[in-house]
Amino acid sequence: MTLPLYLGLPMWANQDWLGSLYPRHAKTALLSDYAAVFSSVEGNTTFYSGIPKPETVAAWARQAPSHFRFCFKLPASVTHDQRLTRLEDAWAFLAALEPLHDRLGPTMVQLPRDFGPQELPQLEALLNAWPDHLPCAVEVRHPEFFHKGAAETALNRLLITYSVNRVMLDVRPVFSTSANGHIGLAKAQQEKPKLPLHVLSTANSPVIRFIGHIDKTINSRYFEAWTLRLKLWINQGKTPFLFVHTADNRESPHMARLLYNALGEVTPLTPLNPFAEDKQHLLF
Repeated sequence: MTLPLYLGLPMWANQDWLGSLYPRHAKTALLSDYAAVFSSVEGNTTFYSGIPKPETVAAWARQAPSHFRFCFKLPASVTHDQRLTRLEDAWAFLAALEPLHDRLGPTMVQLPRDFGPQELPQLEALLNAWPDHLPCAVEVRHPEFFHKGAAETALNRLLITYSVNRVMLDVRPVFSTSANGHIGLAKAQQEKPKLPLHVLSTANSPVIRFIGHIDKTINSRYFEAWTLRLKLWINQGKTPFLFVHTADNRESPHMARLLYNALGEVTPLTPLNPFAEDKQHLLF
């Protein structure tokens, strides 16, 4: 089953969501509860921890329904330490995920901030050998890829040639105000790259990483234009992936639902299943 849009968060295991998205005393394996509401997940864990153990992948496979899509990141050892020069490690990573291949959304290749135009041949070597049956998305952070010059043209042509999605990182909300002493917002502003947003679809599964503010009204304002663009892509037969962050991610489930409902006002979407807190309220 293919959905018109896949909605997810940067993770599924977050203790801050106990009592809201999850029951207050939820079990430690939260993926099945998460997948009952959201249809995808960013899967940041593999970026830091590398190739998951077979028993871990098997557990994920048991808990995730057939319509669910994992969008794992290539390990940082491949993208940042080796800078795409040892592709056998990339293939070993994909091989480890084999039990989930029917449930993989675009695997994300997040490149370092200093991975510039001169290293595009390494990226092309990766994409040229990438398995045809597995979708891929690339997130660049070097400023040259955002100047609408020769470097960005070369990057976009490369992605289009290999039908690879360019990840769109929307950090406008989180940088829209000063942190004003809010620790989570200050941390997000320190960690996230302050780059322009270039909205374009280079393949059939546009990937948007929306980094939200602590103020919901700010997020809704910045998301308004996204509703029209997402509607357009869906009408074109594309399958967007929308991942919603907030400054400290405590409110990311609620923010994702708010934005999803806003999109549902302009294009038909299946309503999200209720959170645990909603079910609790129905009992009283």
